Amino acid sequence: MNENLVQVAALVGTWSGTGRGEYPTIEPFEYHETVTFGDVGRPFLTYSQHTTAADDGRPLHAEVGYWRLTAPGVAEVVLAHPTGITEIQHGTVSCTNDVIEIVLSSATVGLSATARSVVEVERRFLVDGDVLEYRLAMAAVGLPLQHHLAARLIRTA
Repeated sequence: MNENLVQVAALVGTWSGTGRGEYPTIEPFEYHETVTFGDVGRPFLTYSQHTTAADDGRPLHAEVGYWRLTAPGVAEVVLAHPTGITEIQHGTVSCTNDVIEIVLSSATVGLSATARSVVEVERRFLVDGDVLEYRLAMAAVGLPLQHHLAARLIRTA
């Protein structure tokens, strides 16, 4: 593993679990999710995520991208969504008693001509052993930053 990534080495692997989503413009929903972080020997991790509806298994969302630490405790994430949204996020990484906390917020959100209006995204991750929990807030469709998703994933590989 590249020495820049040692602080987040525990992310590498596949994580699966369940989550719940809500937003004022949609009905609350539950989902299954799989996230994979990969180490390719360079100073970044590959990232892929996909979710399916808990009720009938239909695909809901996916995103892919790269995570990197630019200095100890400083993270950058670049993501692409198939819905025409791109994100560049900056944030912090801290470790206390083998628990990793990552806090990311939008530096830039890019939108294609047909993408839904998203102006800000904030992500908070907590990794404790083989458990990864996260919360995602977003400002979209004219609404201020507020809770959207929360999930608990378990390392499966």
